[in-house]
This record gives sequence, structure tokens and C-alpha cells, in this order.
Amino acid sequence: MTAEGADELDLLVIGGGPAGEKGAAQAAYFGKRVAVVERAKEPGGAAVHTGTLPSKTLREAALYLSGHRSRSLYGVAIDLEPQRMLHGLMGRKAAIAAAESLRIRNNLARHQVELIEGHARFTGPHEVCVTHADGSTRTLRAKFVLVATGTKPRQPDDIDFASPLVHDSDEVLEIGELPSSLTILGAGVIGCEYACMFAALGIPVELVEARDEILGFTDREMVAALERAMAELGVRLHLGRAWGAVTLGADGDSVHTQLGDDTLVTHHLLFAAGRMGCTADLGLEHVGVRPNSRGLLTVAEVYRTAAPYVLAAGDVIGFPALASTSMEQARVAVCHAFGFDYKKSVSGTLPYGIYTIPELSSV
Repeated sequence: MTAEGADELDLLVIGGGPAGEKGAAQAAYFGKRVAVVERAKEPGGAAVHTGTLPSKTLREAALYLSGHRSRSLYGVAIDLEPQRMLHGLMGRKAAIAAAESLRIRNNLARHQVELIEGHARFTGPHEVCVTHADGSTRTLRAKFVLVATGTKPRQPDDIDFASPLVHDSDEVLEIGELPSSLTILGAGVIGCEYACMFAALGIPVELVEARDEILGFTDREMVAALERAMAELGVRLHLGRAWGAVTLGADGDSVHTQLGDDTLVTHHLLFAAGRMGCTADLGLEHVGVRPNSRGLLTVAEVYRTAAPYVLAAGDVIGFPALASTSMEQARVAVCHAFGFDYKKSVSGTLPYGIYTIPELSSV
């Protein structure tokens, strides 16, 4: 039975990142009525605003502004005033994000997909209530719902993220000053990328990883070469070292990280150890879907959750959490849901691009 005043859709997508955009466009291409609900003011998700594109843009800008390539090729160093350098980095990042958001808007409009700004929450089977910024609401009903809400950085309670000296991997993109030194906790893809980026700007970096190796899913010979390159950049790697208390220095201008009997003292700290699925306030309990302890959703082979009409794709379902793979997951999910023959499965051979210095690429 249709709720009074509800809009009827074939597919409702929650989240306007890579998975959401491509899943919506796929269904619309075959004539389905589709809408995308995005909580942020601009579509694109972490890929555009807090992750993939911004960090890679900052990396390229850091290489250019620091003269890293010039030094390696010609022995020429370029020195810029740090604050002006920071403004240049942030300005370029904002321009790239704005351009990509516009591309997504245009792509959805071209496919006649409605983009709705607001917070989506399940209120019952096939039914979602969208709350807009002004407090008004709109009820949507859909044959299928694709959850593509992505992830956010994990923030342990015992670390003071309110301090301007302490950052997570999203907030560091809005850093107000270039640190004179930096500790990074977590040597996954994000931690390694930022370690290289800040080191390329001449900032001493302490990279801490509780496990005995970095990038465990990557070829060991490639990782060994990366570790040598990191050392040349000025990154000090601490492997197999579980960190303890993280406290602010009495001087108000340093962060102290306990490593066993040792203490790392640096100007700033970046916490890059783990991400959580953005599923906390989606009303999933109303459709019988339960996220795991990390907020991630479990899906069957064709990206269906415990509720067969609720699909999920992208970072919100966990590894590999790559933009290109997320796009394919959403396309496959939608094609299976509506019986399209276009996409049957995601390839088992996945491309990886890790934007350290130097980059690591593999298939």
C-alpha cells in the first residue's frame, strides 16, 4: 500500500558518491525512474570531498610546490613561504572538487535522475523519509533502494580530535597550518599516502603501524621499494609498535604519543587507523538490516542485504573500497535487481592505485 503523498520510484539511491552516481545512471539508462538522496550540499562523497580526489590533488600540488621533481631531476630546490604554500594547496583542492561535483550533477541530470538534498531514513519496507535542511520532509517509495553511503574516519574516544593539532583523515584536508613535524597513526593506504605527501614538503614524519608490515595486500617487493623511498623522503617507520596514550603537550604546541617506553613528540598528529560505515542513522532496523560492529553492511553475491530489495555497494560494504570497484559493484547490483543483462558480475581482477611517492600500481 502506498503511503499518502509518497513519490513512487523504481530505484532510490542513498548517497551521491561513485557507487551512488553510477548505480543511479545505470538504472536510468534503461528507463527506470530514479532519484539520489545526498546529505551534503554537493554530490561526490568522500571520493570528491574528503578522500580520493582531494588527497591526490594535494599530492600533486605538494610535489609541484616543494620542487620534489625538480630536485630529483636537476638538483634544483624550490623554497616557498609555508602559509602561502598551504593556501595554494587548499585553493587547488577546492577547484577540483567543485568541477567534479558539477560533472556529477550534469551526469545525473542528463540521465533524468532527480538529485535530492537531505537526510534519508528508512521508515518501513520500501519506504524512505527524506528530511531537508529546513526541517521539511518528503516520503519516497521505491521498488529497490541502493545504500551507497560510504565510510567516515574512526575516532577513538581517548584521542582529543577537538584539538587543532589532532586530525583524522578527512579533517586534515582543512588543516590551518603546515606542521613542523607530524606523527601518523596507521600505515594503511591513507596513512602511507599522507606520510609521503607531507614528507615531500620537507616535514619530518613519524609513521606508526601496530602490525609488522604495511600494505599487507600488496606485493612485498614493491612494498620494500616503497619503504626505501619513504626513508629517503624523511619518513621514519615504526612497525609492530602499538601506540598507547595520545596527549597534548604542556606547551600547547605539541602532541605526545606513547610507544611502549618511548614517547614520540611532534607538532601535529594524524589518526589514520580505520574507517566506519556511515549507517548509524539510516533506520535500517525498520527493514531488518543490521550493520556489523564497524558500521558496514553484509551483502550476498549480487549485493543484496538481508532485505532483498535493499542493495548496498561501495565503501559501505568494506574491502576493497576503491572508487572504480565501487562503481562496478553498483552497476552489477542494479542490473541484477532489474534483470538487465548488461552487467553480470564485478571482475575478479581489480586495479589498485596507491598514490604514495613513488606510486604503487598493480592489477
